[in-house]
Amino acid sequence: MNYIELVNDVLIRLRESEVENVTSTPYSKLIGKYINDAKRFVEDSYNWNALTATVTVTTTPSLFNYVLVGAGQRFKVVDVVNSEEDTFLKYVPNTTITNWMLNTNSTETGAPLYYNFNGVNLNGDTQVDLYPIPDAVYNIYFNTIVPQAALSADSDVPYVPVEPIIKYAYAMATAERGEDQGLSVSEARALADQSLGDAIAIENGRYRDEFVWHSV
Repeated sequence: MNYIELVNDVLIRLRESEVENVTSTPYSKLIGKYINDAKRFVEDSYNWNALTATVTVTTTPSLFNYVLVGAGQRFKVVDVVNSEEDTFLKYVPNTTITNWMLNTNSTETGAPLYYNFNGVNLNGDTQVDLYPIPDAVYNIYFNTIVPQAALSADSDVPYVPVEPIIKYAYAMATAERGEDQGLSVSEARALADQSLGDAIAIENGRYRDEFVWHSV
């Protein structure tokens, strides 16, 4: 289902008229906001396979700071791999790398073994420091879970399951307008939680032992 179909699905459940576009009426715009809020909640509840992405950092000799282009700030790291050395990089605190950099006697160059996130650039993408400071060109693969950007065009399609998105958006709309002979807010929320749990169980059955559901 695309964005406008999701909005109309929720409107029907609220006994409201369907619209041609998400922005057709002030109320449809509000439902569109709830759809994106619900999408974000569903995305943050589980490491969905549909959100997996590999962000490649190609190093330059003597340069230790890089940008994870397109990753934004809400991503989760699965693992980090140096493809040339066939090694996994380990995360270390910012103070550790800073101490290494300040101590000229211990500053090393070579194949990166450690990483740390260090701020964001003007585009909102996260920056990462690598250590030892690269001495050659290496391809560092950041295997991540990257949430989809907010839905905006009517034709945009969410990557994560749509049923819990619809049900959470409906629960939000019910809470906003008040209970009016439909489902209570608690009932709507319970149905949404059940829908999300079912979707996670189905996906987890395909990728056993890979991911853990963290309730948010």
